[in-house]
Amino acid sequence: MKKFGDILRSGDWKNEKHVPVISAPESAAADEPLDISVEVGADIPHPNTTEHHIRWIKLVFQPADGFAYELGDVQFTAHGEAVKGANEGPAYTEPKGTFKVRLKGSGTLLAQSYCNIHGLWEDSKAISVQ
Repeated sequence: MKKFGDILRSGDWKNEKHVPVISAPESAAADEPLDISVEVGADIPHPNTTEHHIRWIKLVFQPADGFAYELGDVQFTAHGEAVKGANEGPAYTEPKGTFKVRLKGSGTLLAQSYCNIHGLWEDSKAISVQ
């Protein structure tokens, strides 16, 4: 039986355009609002076409103790589709989302993204909360 760990792909985001890059401070004050962004294609742009695009990004927080919490997800639904044909549409959504959260303790931020051609990708970043 396959598990998510078997199909999630990861890599160095400076060399791989599919990895969701988490932008967050290494430390934060407990219970204070904090902006965290997740972007696919931070260093190497990911194609954003009707044929090849990022559909969604999810952000999860795994506290040092206990189970994980989904902080949010962003759907990207405009990829240049139009009646005239592929890539002829008036709108494209770029694969980046910003989340405002409050954390009460330290843990790990985990991000997933989904490419319609290359599947599921992941990244993580530790955050210290005082």
